[in-house]
Amino acid sequence: MDTRKLRILTAVVDEYILTGEPVGSKTIMKHVNASSATIRNEMAELEKQGYLEQPHTSAGRIPTYNGYRLYVDSLMRHDPLSEEEKRYLDSMMPESAVTEDELVQSVSMALAELTQCATVVANSSPKFSLISKVEVIPTGKRMYVILMITSNGKIRNKVCRLEFDLTNEQLEFFDSFMQENLQGISLEEISDEFFDNIKTAMGTYMMSLSPLVSEILTLSKELIAQDVMVRGERNLLTCKEFNQNEIISFLDNKREIMKFIDDTFSGLQVMFSPEQDSFVIHNSSIITAPFSKDGRNIGAIGLIGPMRLDYAKFIPYLEYFTERITDLLSEKEDDDED
Repeated sequence: MDTRKLRILTAVVDEYILTGEPVGSKTIMKHVNASSATIRNEMAELEKQGYLEQPHTSAGRIPTYNGYRLYVDSLMRHDPLSEEEKRYLDSMMPESAVTEDELVQSVSMALAELTQCATVVANSSPKFSLISKVEVIPTGKRMYVILMITSNGKIRNKVCRLEFDLTNEQLEFFDSFMQENLQGISLEEISDEFFDNIKTAMGTYMMSLSPLVSEILTLSKELIAQDVMVRGERNLLTCKEFNQNEIISFLDNKREIMKFIDDTFSGLQVMFSPEQDSFVIHNSSIITAPFSKDGRNIGAIGLIGPMRLDYAKFIPYLEYFTERITDLLSEKEDDDED
């Protein structure tokens, strides 16, 4: 495509994002040094090539998803955030020390407010994580807390009530047995059959300790499951460019979005619903970016909105927030080690 066509396509997308109205040749004349007739001919050619479409006869043009794809990949301006913008975004971050989950939740809510989109937060696939520690802690008469920690820093605990008190000998055996048989095991290997074999291997201790093993299986399944959290749902429900029934279906099955986010953990991604046959919200786009801890991608934050998004503005916001989450998690890790 020649330079003039690219400039016209860029101008159409920029104007349509700004106004939401079909863009005519006279409007493009403000951006491209060419006659109205020349611009109309070029826009007609862009329509033939699949980058623009004309919603009504005699109306202007709007971008197709192919037009948005070319715009996002090659034509969009990339203006760095100003120091004033960074300070404003920083003001939306939590002021006091918070947990990892609270930090990410706070950022997702800020992004939803800032962009008037929905935000989705997902943890990275944990199947390659290893079990680092399993411990049982007596907390009262017949009450025990099971603690499980994985190599990607996830922690889960569960209270277990038994019908009898465990002896010191039983607790020592349990700790030793778990260290020998579970520590270093990949979550990918976890299954009901695996834990049935664990129980059998306990021998005479099986009857007394199998309730604890069953709870460890439950915790393992919780750790394997990828968490998905959506904020700003109201922004989707009030968006005139969406079908409300599709939004409700998405919110009822939000875990389905994980198959579109898995690739995000290798870097920022922009996806359009026409490219994703099984994504339930038509005419939508998803922008996602990963955040890290200890040099490992541990999650991703995404924006969900109509295809008519201000990508040049929102992508830097998302990148800045995920970079700040990474920085703050690293600082918190250093503080915890100190």
